[in-house]
Amino acid sequence: MTVTVAPTDASGLRARFDAELAAFLERQGPDWPDGAPRGVFTALQRFVLAGGKRLRPLFCYWGWRGAGGEDGTPIVVASAALELFHAFALIHDDILDGSDRRRGEPSVHRLFADLHARSSWRGDPEAYGRNTALLCGDLCAAWSDQMFHECGLTTEQVHRGYAMFALMRTEVIAGEYLDLVSGVGDGSVASALTVIRMKAARYTVTRPLQIGATLAGGPPELVDALAEFGDPLGDAFQLRDDVLGVFGDPAVTGKSILDDLREGKPTVMMALARSAADRVQTARLRELFGNPDLDADGAAELRAIIEATGARDRIEQMIRVRTDAALAALERAPVGDETRAALVELAGLAIDRRS
Repeated sequence: MTVTVAPTDASGLRARFDAELAAFLERQGPDWPDGAPRGVFTALQRFVLAGGKRLRPLFCYWGWRGAGGEDGTPIVVASAALELFHAFALIHDDILDGSDRRRGEPSVHRLFADLHARSSWRGDPEAYGRNTALLCGDLCAAWSDQMFHECGLTTEQVHRGYAMFALMRTEVIAGEYLDLVSGVGDGSVASALTVIRMKAARYTVTRPLQIGATLAGGPPELVDALAEFGDPLGDAFQLRDDVLGVFGDPAVTGKSILDDLREGKPTVMMALARSAADRVQTARLRELFGNPDLDADGAAELRAIIEATGARDRIEQMIRVRTDAALAALERAPVGDETRAALVELAGLAIDRRS
């Protein structure tokens, strides 16, 4: 008798998540309303399945395993549902940031704006692209909710995990609003750190871990321990993301290195650069940072100022400190050796990356 064991390594789990996402989306096809153009449905299928690190499903899965849950299709489905919520967040975030590229392809609002322009339709292509992308994001959020509830776990289990799922959703949207507020506020380091904790850190690491753990009925002390690991690791993840947004290779990140600088994104790195800049550097930061017409030469000058003020070095130090704190907390966490090893590997994937 041959026993087939489902893979639980990161690459094997990604393949399982993708298979469940593809199957879920395929099941939505027959339910698409008659008479409604299928462009939105087709675009979302491509967007969701086109790639991504699948970090949130991975952390959710290992939160489940850390709480004693066994491997199986239901937790893979529940974890994969977080990727649909992530798709919602990415689509809306690209609208808010005015980002035209995502994963090396046109962002969803750019895709539909270009379609409008090519088709010579009436009205404003940019407005059409934004409005259609908003609907796409809303649909991903609804699908995420549906997939989570249909994962195959018991009603009691889903109910337990859904409370943490709902908290994550509220935090992400509140964090996005706080990001908008901070963009017109003081631009301080403290403000930027608060944004990344709410908007990215907990949504990327902590809440997915806790969703998995609560689905499995993990005790409060485990849920708290996962936050002690997840919060600093999530902060480090977003700090790395901000560095890549300015210094990364667009061919690898799939995004322009001009977007954050043109937008004037209030990152910790830029707050540090402003606080350490001399008079001449401060004047140039005011002229260049947040300029929607910023070109490659201006971006190069901004990167030079960031490095000259020591802001990039300080960010790298902050990443190291937070990663070390997360790994130290993981050593104390009441989880088994297999889960601990998997989370150490995921920490490396989250921090030591080029995209």
